[in-house]
Amino acid sequence: MPTQCKPDSFAFQGCRGRKVTAAFDGGSITSNAGALLLRKIDRALGFFDRVAACFTDHRDPRLTEHSVRTLVAQRITGITLGYEDLNDHDELRRDPLLALLSGKLEGRRKGCAPLAGKSTLSRLEHAPARGRPDRYRKIGHDPEKLQDVLADLFIDSWQGLPPERLVLDIDTTDDPVHGRQEGRFFHGYYGHYCLLPLYILCAGRPLFAQLRPGNADPAGEVTGPLGRVIARLRRQWPWLKVMVRADSAYAREELMAWCRDNDVDYVVGLARNSRLAERIEWVLDDAAAEAERKGRAARRYTEFPYATRKSWSCERRVIAKAEHLADKANPRFVVTSLPADTFSARTVYERVYCQRGNAENAIKEQQLDLFSDRTSATCFAANQLRLLFSAFAAVLFAVLRQALHGTRLARATAGTLRLKLLRIGARVMVSVRRVKIAMDSAHPSAAAFARVHARLPG
Repeated sequence: MPTQCKPDSFAFQGCRGRKVTAAFDGGSITSNAGALLLRKIDRALGFFDRVAACFTDHRDPRLTEHSVRTLVAQRITGITLGYEDLNDHDELRRDPLLALLSGKLEGRRKGCAPLAGKSTLSRLEHAPARGRPDRYRKIGHDPEKLQDVLADLFIDSWQGLPPERLVLDIDTTDDPVHGRQEGRFFHGYYGHYCLLPLYILCAGRPLFAQLRPGNADPAGEVTGPLGRVIARLRRQWPWLKVMVRADSAYAREELMAWCRDNDVDYVVGLARNSRLAERIEWVLDDAAAEAERKGRAARRYTEFPYATRKSWSCERRVIAKAEHLADKANPRFVVTSLPADTFSARTVYERVYCQRGNAENAIKEQQLDLFSDRTSATCFAANQLRLLFSAFAAVLFAVLRQALHGTRLARATAGTLRLKLLRIGARVMVSVRRVKIAMDSAHPSAAAFARVHARLPG
């Protein structure tokens, strides 16, 4: 059997009398040069130090090659750059830019890579929550502290310009699973086995991310996490007015009564029923007549006091959108605590409630671009950590968007920002006095990179 050897060079079709050859002899080259911007964010915010402080390390320092900070920085940066699997890190552990980002250009021991491989990172993800370390898991973590870091980073993002009012979006989504993970259950609504993560977001930025079993009540026990987040925000800004926005799964007495008792406004979707439909029948008929007359959709807005027969403790303000499309009626309802003299029915629905779609898009971005649904570990706590690492990656992209304010990339998705700003080819040259990153001279987003670099602090 002939020996298979890797050729030293590769020949290609020539161009204008010149030979075209290629070889893997360029030296230390990376495709992640834009991660230098993440390093600048880390230096300005103490980002990875704050996340690493939520972990406890019981390993023997004399035998430890990779610190917890190095592991945390490597894992979150990998997600930010688009490497969702731990297996990727067996190659990435020698990437010079990721090593620079983790503050470690070479290994302590001879022949050891600067960064950790998949096995070491797996031990980080399987760090027990508040538990005592054992023989094989000597790193622990505090889930509540990690959630607090999300809120603290959000507070720091205001940079001395405190808000007067914030809108918090609550939502639960499905996280399909295909193995036998802890907490997986078949969900009748989604039609597959899944987990049900709960998010609390503000302007699309995660303030809280909690993985829950697939049989969890979407709106169950939500006041605890919500109260924790709001209490943290009001400790910083005692005057803060808060409004909660959610879909019809959260139109529960427990949540609305809690909001009333804690001086929190709410705008929550309300599922249609026969009593609600009867209240707007005449308005809907009027919209149907206009739709037939003009040949396009017509809508009307109305409001009325409403209470359920058993589950609500009092009447509440309900707003109805009586819409008739070209071929069918499309009524929608929301319940709110906002006063009618300040917020008209149309304003509440169109300007307040409909903006909830931005939160749904942010959650979808977490799943598609930041891999929050890569919950393939058997252990439930490990999947919770993966969800949080994805949320921290979302925070890094939120900081990049702030620096891009006023440009066409300010509203770009994480996937687009990764392609335009982070995935830049470069040659890395390390000498005694400096580290030189020679980036692609023809990169189309060089101007945007320069703008972000100038606007980021530090």
